[in-house]
Amino acid sequence: MTSLARPRPAAGEPAVVRVPVSDPRVRPLLRELGDEYCARYGKDAHAELARYPDEEFTAPHGGVLLLLLEHDEPVAGGAFRRYDAGTAELKRIWTHSAHRRRGLARRVVAELEHEAAARGYRRVYLTTGPRQPEARGLYLRTGYTPLFDTEADPETIGPLPFEKHLPHAPRGLAPV
Repeated sequence: MTSLARPRPAAGEPAVVRVPVSDPRVRPLLRELGDEYCARYGKDAHAELARYPDEEFTAPHGGVLLLLLEHDEPVAGGAFRRYDAGTAELKRIWTHSAHRRRGLARRVVAELEHEAAARGYRRVYLTTGPRQPEARGLYLRTGYTPLFDTEADPETIGPLPFEKHLPHAPRGLAPV
């Protein structure tokens, strides 16, 4: 299990900023994420990204986080939404293609887990696509339990589900 201690960025690392989906800095995240999904899966993924209403990613049940560079440029981000009363669902985990292999996705996931735990969620659920081995590896390395046969061909499974149980929220925080 993870602790509720907030990950501390190193000096010069991008700052964490919480923004609504409507913030203009979210557009590059969704655009590049959609383009990448289209390239990997050969269909229009932008409609899938628009499937959930923005309200599902706002407090008190969900949230969007962006990691920003000094010049207010988004380099990585992600969101969560309420999956059920005790579970947050991570969505839209993204790292800009020019900023990969720096641990930013790991940091986004840790920040989202912290925020979800602080809001009273006890579990995190997510899915990733079968053609995203980097994401599959990230979730396995960060303590997520695969809810599928890891020996099977991912293409035969479809979306790959994962879960992770979170520590209890600090005293004084009510579950969502």
